[in-house]
Amino acid sequence: MMDWTDHHCRYFLRLISKHTLLYTEMVNAKAIVLGKALHLLKYNQSEHPLALQLGGNEPDILAQAASIGAEFGYDEVNLNVGCPSDRVQSGFFGACLMQKPELVHDCIAAMQREVSIPVTVKCRIGIDREESYDFLRHFIVTVAESGCTTFIVHARNAWLDGLSPKENRNIPPLRYDIVYQLKQEFPEFEIIINGGIKTYDDCDLHLQQVDGVMIGREAYHNPYILSEMDQRYFSAKQNFDSRINIVEKMLPYIKQQREQDIFLKHITRHILGLFHCEPGARSWRRHLSENAVKHDAGVEVVEQALEFVHLQQKEED
Repeated sequence: MMDWTDHHCRYFLRLISKHTLLYTEMVNAKAIVLGKALHLLKYNQSEHPLALQLGGNEPDILAQAASIGAEFGYDEVNLNVGCPSDRVQSGFFGACLMQKPELVHDCIAAMQREVSIPVTVKCRIGIDREESYDFLRHFIVTVAESGCTTFIVHARNAWLDGLSPKENRNIPPLRYDIVYQLKQEFPEFEIIINGGIKTYDDCDLHLQQVDGVMIGREAYHNPYILSEMDQRYFSAKQNFDSRINIVEKMLPYIKQQREQDIFLKHITRHILGLFHCEPGARSWRRHLSENAVKHDAGVEVVEQALEFVHLQQKEED
């Protein structure tokens, strides 16, 4: 979710679900430690529970970045060993690290020595055309010797050559059974499944086999899928807000951000999918897309887009 789940996005998602664990976009550990880019760790306190996802391959640097993240108050640190992008591969981290389970072990061990919060790993079920369960098993067993017990597993291979990051999210086939097998063999590990999950029925099915579900693209393009999560899976008693109420709760935040000279487009790009498949969805997206890019665009653009939704919903009624 690089360039997607920034702090504006997470603030918005937290208005929909109070209990779902949110993850940052992957942050290069070197940028934090050597580049002193602490602005990358910025977040709103309302975003908790919140995990910091790091990318890197040097145990000492990752340990320092994890320590800084813990000082910032993150609830978890996650090492991404699943991203297949060329940019990430060029730095030899992300999915290509699955070829070096001993190095991943050393990275996790170093991070755990520096922090008391959970340190977790996100990976794929394999890389390139290596489709054997034994490959994944060896990786998990080796990394688990560091003391790591939580693994978030994207149920596709990552093809490091020949596919773009976008194609890597669709072309390698989903093989959920491999993740299920992992949980069956290692019941002591917390296994969280990821990849192609779009509905509550999907979640219910997976939760019969594994400990948790991670939803990525669907939660971004259709964020209201998170609306029932608190009631269904966290036994929360509060009623979930309507889409319109969520927008109204976003307005003070948007106004505050504009007062700090944050361009409106940087916020509204995350809320385009809120009315997915609802009356007024197209007008909502069009108005925001065409007007939020203007230099002086403010909260009134969102209010106007919401009016279009109100009008079309009244027509439907």
